[in-house]
Amino acid sequence: MPPVSLSARVPTHSRAVPEGTRDVLPPEWAWREHLRARLAAEFAAWGYRGVDVPALEFASEGHPQNARAFKLIDAGGEVLALRSEFTTAIGRLVRVRFPAGPFPLRLQYGGRLWLRMLTSELGRLREFGQVGVELIGVATPQADAELLALGTRALAAVGVQAVMEVGYPGFVDAVLEDAGVPEDVRDALHNAIDRKSGADVDLLAIGHGLGPEVTRTLHFLTDLYGGPEVLAQAAALAQGERARAAVAHLEAVAALSSGELLFDLGATRRYDYYTGITFRAYAQGLNQPVLGGGRYHLGDLPGAGFAIGLERLTEVAAQNLPQAPEVVLALDPAGAEAARAAGLVAELAWTGDRSELLAYCRDRGIRRWAQGQTLTEVTA
Repeated sequence: MPPVSLSARVPTHSRAVPEGTRDVLPPEWAWREHLRARLAAEFAAWGYRGVDVPALEFASEGHPQNARAFKLIDAGGEVLALRSEFTTAIGRLVRVRFPAGPFPLRLQYGGRLWLRMLTSELGRLREFGQVGVELIGVATPQADAELLALGTRALAAVGVQAVMEVGYPGFVDAVLEDAGVPEDVRDALHNAIDRKSGADVDLLAIGHGLGPEVTRTLHFLTDLYGGPEVLAQAAALAQGERARAAVAHLEAVAALSSGELLFDLGATRRYDYYTGITFRAYAQGLNQPVLGGGRYHLGDLPGAGFAIGLERLTEVAAQNLPQAPEVVLALDPAGAEAARAAGLVAELAWTGDRSELLAYCRDRGIRRWAQGQTLTEVTA
């Protein structure tokens, strides 16, 4: 099957749908549903049970996507928001429905998300689909290694080989704290380090009066990327307890992981959201991650999980999907049943006008029709 090109799905001049949304036509719909079903089966095989959460939720200033969420007011005057990410919604479900566990709790989900603002990170989409898992109630290296393995295995199950990059945003902050950088300055430095922008790092270091030794540490952080050898370099840099604990956790995760991992210890984006490791999976031909996740806290409960973007996955996996079954036109119900029993897709004729049926078969690319127990070539 040909790859799906999401960027060319709707003409740029079209006003048929709001900007950032798109129609999905039958071929892509079928591919996407196949992927969704295959991923759900893989998650279930690992013990992740399915849940569903409402598309409408209460708006909250503390929600991580509050500034970008679609909001509306219901008939009672309550401010609601369209679901903009799943982790918060799953956390609410766990607190209400599973207050006593049993933990660890393994859950999987899938559905649509909506954002009021366009972002390049999401391919300029404001409505998009995700599937994912959450592992709640434990914060061990074994739990993190499980999620890395499951993410890699789930992508492989749909024919996608991906590179898994692992980070630990708190490590950067801990190293800066050990170097004596004040908290407000650390906040300003996180984005520049994450973008690996040496020029911005220098400008910020000068602007905040940081010395040459601290500036060298900042540049060293931006270059902490590679295989297991990066952990040894990070260990040499870690001076305080928090930084050493981060490296030790990553070393334990690496020891438990059988697949190849790349470490990006300069990854510090969304430091205030994640509390432990973060990870992203990149597939060939796509410059945005097809999978992303990390460790966080749900109040007093530790949690970790990942989400897979269905639009991105459909684009990279379309060439690996199985061939669709042949479609035939059935001239009677018996022919339709016989064709379906043989594994074919059978559409029922809606008229006895042979010329109309022939024209339809030509337009649809249907080569055979079924009648009774017989399949014959479409001819005049």
